[in-house]
Amino acid sequence: MMKKAVLFDMDGILYDSERFYMSNTITVMRALGYTGPEEALYRVIGTTSSGTWKILYDLLDGEYTGKQIEQAWISHLKEHPLNYKKAMFPDIPESLQRLQEHGIRMACCSSSSISVIKDSLERMGITSYFDYVVSSEELEHPKPDPMIYLLAAEKLEADPADCIVYEDSTLGIESGKRAGMMVIARRDERFKQDQSRADKLVECATQLTDYILGED
Repeated sequence: MMKKAVLFDMDGILYDSERFYMSNTITVMRALGYTGPEEALYRVIGTTSSGTWKILYDLLDGEYTGKQIEQAWISHLKEHPLNYKKAMFPDIPESLQRLQEHGIRMACCSSSSISVIKDSLERMGITSYFDYVVSSEELEHPKPDPMIYLLAAEKLEADPADCIVYEDSTLGIESGKRAGMMVIARRDERFKQDQSRADKLVECATQLTDYILGED
């Protein structure tokens, strides 16, 4: 199942940040007076930061501005920072190295800001494996628009049909499918993400790599 390029999402794919950030979001929203179900907050998964603040603003019935919500979220994050190395899925470095050794080009395509993406990759020590990094926030339309993956394929000089997208969120999976690419999803049932559109589900990056290299 050799492909020319693999396009990775970041949150929930390279490291288990979804659980960390969701816990942070729930804590901040409760502190701001949100009394609704936690499941309603899962809608922020896969969105850009601006999209997140808009969703949270609506859930708080406009009692706080998006900027106020963002500041509260960042303040809590500074007090309880994410340990990137600890949060990284343990098989990621080896999986990236195996793909690189087989000449497969890779890109990181995330809805996080470009500064957060680069900082995250650096802290995890895996920057050198990626030939290209792109943020949805740099584009006119975020996921599920396909542009983030189409742009990555163009930069890697790969036909969309020769690319595999590795995702976890509903929005990200849809983005990859709209780009005309094969989408493999890391199975995650914690946050009620609809992964039914994915072409294949795997449990981890090792399974992804084995499948791509024909070793499963």
